[in-house]
Amino acid sequence: MPNIILPPLPEKLRDFRVFLTLVWRHLGLPDPTPVQLSIAYYLQHGPRRKITEAFRGVGKSWITSAYVVWKLRLDPNRKFMVLSASKDRADNFTTFCLRLIQEIPVLQCLTPQDSQRCSKLSFDVAPARADQAPSVTSKGIFSQITGGRADEIIADDIEVPNNSYTQMMRDKLSEAVKEFEAIIKPDGIITYLGTPQTEQSLYNALPDRGYAVRIWPARYPDESQLANYGEGRLAPFILDRIRRGAVTGTSTDPDRFTDDDLLERELSYGRAGFQLQFMLDTSLSDAERYPLKLRDLIIMGLSPTDAPEKPIWAGGTTNIINDLPCVGLNGDRYFSPAFLHGAWIPYTGSVMAIDPSGRGSDETAVCVLKMLNGYLYLTAMRAFRDGYGEQTIKDIVALAKQEQVKQIIVEANFGDGIFTKLIEPHFAKDYPCAIEEVKHSRQKELRIIDTLEPIMSQHKLIINRSVVEWDYNSTKNLPPEKALKYQLFYQMSRITRDKGALAHDDRLDCLSMAVRYWIEQMNQDVDKRMAQRQERLLEEELKTWTDATGGRLLIGKDGGMLFGFTGLEAGYGKISDMKSSITMRNNRANKRVGVGIGRKTCAFR
Repeated sequence: MPNIILPPLPEKLRDFRVFLTLVWRHLGLPDPTPVQLSIAYYLQHGPRRKITEAFRGVGKSWITSAYVVWKLRLDPNRKFMVLSASKDRADNFTTFCLRLIQEIPVLQCLTPQDSQRCSKLSFDVAPARADQAPSVTSKGIFSQITGGRADEIIADDIEVPNNSYTQMMRDKLSEAVKEFEAIIKPDGIITYLGTPQTEQSLYNALPDRGYAVRIWPARYPDESQLANYGEGRLAPFILDRIRRGAVTGTSTDPDRFTDDDLLERELSYGRAGFQLQFMLDTSLSDAERYPLKLRDLIIMGLSPTDAPEKPIWAGGTTNIINDLPCVGLNGDRYFSPAFLHGAWIPYTGSVMAIDPSGRGSDETAVCVLKMLNGYLYLTAMRAFRDGYGEQTIKDIVALAKQEQVKQIIVEANFGDGIFTKLIEPHFAKDYPCAIEEVKHSRQKELRIIDTLEPIMSQHKLIINRSVVEWDYNSTKNLPPEKALKYQLFYQMSRITRDKGALAHDDRLDCLSMAVRYWIEQMNQDVDKRMAQRQERLLEEELKTWTDATGGRLLIGKDGGMLFGFTGLEAGYGKISDMKSSITMRNNRANKRVGVGIGRKTCAFR
């Protein structure tokens, strides 16, 4: 062990903010800005599990490098592990730390001796005791970190677009950082530095694992933006400045980024990019990246045989459904219809879509989608994990019979159509109906989004409440980290145009198959269809009356009763029936749209 006794660090340098100022002056930089000093204070006094999110260019990596050498000056036996998305980035962090030690007089006593490790990959400081772990080591986040030990872990920008755009990538990253808990020593410190890429960012999930978050945006947010950051996450320094009258929309660090400079960057990055990289507000980014919104659906109880002619969507607070579990992104909601226009009448068609899979982690997904007046009604959905087992096939046939399905479509890409061959005998025996195979060649994510987005954005997809309940409850037997990924509405709200965006997409792909089946019939004019139905009903009623009266009907009134003369005979009806008939006629003449009528009505020509 090196027999080196460090001179005591001057008392004033035991405040990291003062030490940071010393480093900045040595590097020929302006003194740290108030935002940088706020970050420095959080590094020194923050909790043992913390996340530092600050706008690009604020210097959080440089500040943390200074923090590492400052901590080594206070205690040369501490061990640091620095991780980044790439090994090169982590090596740059370590190299900068070593340069500071070699160049700043108060740190030169830490310079590694000849017998110690000294490279950009790892190094020891001179007074450190012999140890398998170096004083500072750098690694890529997906490199071999198992077996290492550290008093402090610095995760510097471990989340970047290349490793976080898809759900599978995010899951891989989320699993990788769990190893930190095996590496860190008792009472150790883990600090994340970075910028979230999406709402599903690892940094947004870590608070559930006990991490505190501090956010320093480039501009003072307004009241509407404050809610996007979440309770207690915006840096107290920023909140204090707002309370003191800081103008919203102005720079939080004008010494480094003026308002004009931020405006230029906003124009260059675009609004979404600026909100993400400088305001650290992921809400806009997610709204643009995830095109399918649960709020565009209409959720209501559905019948297997009839549906309303024209359900009307509304996004008001009175239509928010609060008694169903919503797994959408933050701010997404389920909505009930504002009202139902017209009568409940039989569907004009129904189809069952089947997306088969083998045994394993994927599901065989089945859904029933029915059509009426250009609206699509999802009345039922099921999913099976035993591939093409006997019981699965029987359950599928039973569901088709229960839902009175007339057409079956099966995705033929799996097993080159083998699933169709397996189910045909069962349908022929228990519930004969037409079976058709469909094949796909386009990228799955693009095909699903291009099919569902226009239908959903026009609020033409209506979901049975029982489907939402079944979807959520169907995965309760799975571990929490897996359950959501199998759910239809989680898949719907998380799919992007990136290949492999979802870990599982069976239920959503099945629904898109069914929707695509009806695409050619989606151009119906619902008001015209309703008017045509009223015309038919009126003609049928008129024919009923004329048939009953011999072909000619004369209307009169006697004592509040209606009567019709057909030769010498008279037919009587209630006065309310005549009024109903007159109303019918007026509606037809003026609006060309009618309402439901009963059997005892009369129309005029």
